[in-house]
Amino acid sequence: MAPKIAIVYYSMYGHIKQLADAELKGIKEAGGDAELFQVAETLSDDVLAKMHAPPKPTDITVLNDPAQLESFDGILFGIPTRYGNFPAQIKTFWDKSGKQWQSGSFWGKYAGLFISTGTVGGGQETTAISSMSTLVHHGFIYVPLGYKNTFADLANLDEVHGGSPWGAGTLSAGDGSRQPSALELRVATAQGKAFYETVAKAHP
Repeated sequence: MAPKIAIVYYSMYGHIKQLADAELKGIKEAGGDAELFQVAETLSDDVLAKMHAPPKPTDITVLNDPAQLESFDGILFGIPTRYGNFPAQIKTFWDKSGKQWQSGSFWGKYAGLFISTGTVGGGQETTAISSMSTLVHHGFIYVPLGYKNTFADLANLDEVHGGSPWGAGTLSAGDGSRQPSALELRVATAQGKAFYETVAKAHP
């Protein structure tokens, strides 16, 4: 039976959403499929309007309850960094997961990460590292991106780009004006493909 994969993300300006779509593309290239979830917003409409945040997609399920993920075998989490760590929206979601932590509902499931930061040194790796404590408490098996399938792109010094062996990534610039590059999207696609293939080995 093919593994069930979820892609869970929060995206204020659409950068992480573009990576999520690229991850899904890679999963499909590997012969699988995944369900997209967007983490519930915690900011008011007034605040979002003042931040010039575009409307959220209406065709993607909003994730309000961690129980919605219990049936999945592998989960890719898309995280826009805030000071090298979770944004409040992601933290709020995990703070609701006490029942799953206590019961071990996520134990043995596979997890991967992809990250968006404003700047090169803005938390591409520290956000992933900061996530490890949460994943470990829940018993997730972390699947890093590594370099096997992406060395040429991650080691490319011809352009400024996001991504690390911890997971795919993009840089949005301080004002959010920069969009994911072809290289960054390619890395995210490669991660989705490799993640699915890894989970599929445990669910033949």
